[in-house]
Amino acid sequence: MNIAVIGTGYVGLVTGACFAEMGNRVICVDIDQKKIENLKNGIIPIYEPGLDTIVLNNVKSGDLSFTTNIEEALVKSNICFIAVGTPMGEDGSADLQYVLKVADSIGRHMDKHMYIIDKSTVPVGTADKVRATVEGVLKERGSNLTFDVISNPEFLKEGAAVADFMKPDRVVVGCDNDKAVEVMRELYAPFTVNHERFISMDIRSAEMTKYAANAMLATKISFINEISNICEKVGADVNKVRKGIGSDSRIGYSFIYPGCGYGGSCFPKDVQALIRTAQLNGYEPKVLSAVEEVNYAQKKVIVQKVIKRFGSDLSGMTFGVWGLSFKPETDDMREAASITIINELTALGAKIKAYDPKAAHEAQVCYLKGNDAVEYVDSKYAAVHGSDAMILITEWKEFRSPDFEEIRKSLKNPVVFDGRNQYKKEKMAEMGFEYYQIGA
Repeated sequence: MNIAVIGTGYVGLVTGACFAEMGNRVICVDIDQKKIENLKNGIIPIYEPGLDTIVLNNVKSGDLSFTTNIEEALVKSNICFIAVGTPMGEDGSADLQYVLKVADSIGRHMDKHMYIIDKSTVPVGTADKVRATVEGVLKERGSNLTFDVISNPEFLKEGAAVADFMKPDRVVVGCDNDKAVEVMRELYAPFTVNHERFISMDIRSAEMTKYAANAMLATKISFINEISNICEKVGADVNKVRKGIGSDSRIGYSFIYPGCGYGGSCFPKDVQALIRTAQLNGYEPKVLSAVEEVNYAQKKVIVQKVIKRFGSDLSGMTFGVWGLSFKPETDDMREAASITIINELTALGAKIKAYDPKAAHEAQVCYLKGNDAVEYVDSKYAAVHGSDAMILITEWKEFRSPDFEEIRKSLKNPVVFDGRNQYKKEKMAEMGFEYYQIGA
């Protein structure tokens, strides 16, 4: 099939590359000239395991190409994915300006029947707005061209997006006619040999499914974090509680690891957008509001533990920080707990020596830009050398089994604040560490 993907961010680039990998002809479009030139030269703008290989291979084969010219892409395609950003607006709702600008461009440049697919995470009713925008432009053109608008939300985990796309646990498609369903079924056939993975529904239900899925996962995270805080108060160990409840198949172990709270490009934005959608429709979502409130507070728990141990004046103190990205296997720092933790500690006078395998550049040029109290180092041991204490924020694999003796000798004080409960409390105590966990 001939496919245009508008937007070369995280979702758009993974989508385009994976469809090309299955032999489709894919043109990815972006207005960022520098990004497109870099992609043409094999420079990938994001870190995602396996993505660079399939991009390079399919550019070489000719199945994947990049352009800033949307008209060029639409002339060569009859399927167009909208995969641009939907940032959070001031009121918490999803900002659809970029989605609707793309819809306007599609209406102006399409020259045949077009299947227009919303891949961006968008609130219920967005397909109607996309349809109205395209219809309006076609009317201006005096054109009688036809099109379908389809909702096809993504369910990609950063750090495992390529694997998720290639072997999806479900493909959700929202359509309003059988022909569009069959086109989407054919498009995804190489990825869904078992057709039970292909779930067809009405458009609004498909739009809602994405938000409901992310809100459910965010709820599990905030729930276990709230349980962890209660555990600390009553003298229980949340790690043991997690095992106890996770063994119940109705609950499961996924997303019930206590920590510093969720971040990233999806959960914070999508929970707030769903809250706003509910409020605009006359419903106050009490559970979702609590999920967001708990998550906001959870990002401050490590700071509170540091203050309890060292006091509120941290002048002259240095903390070695392990991990900056919101989760391992990505360089994404959007809404990362590290931003809150580091900014609050430096506001109290502390200095930070930070190490992350992939996200240091993002922190330096964007998310912690201007915070002169942060020094970026090139190894985990350099971060703890001469520091007063260590703080683990992101659970990268290389942090699982470090040289604890090296850490103890490098720190001025053998104090570790573990924001992901990576290590066993008993072992850390045996090795002479003052060890502070979440919820234990």
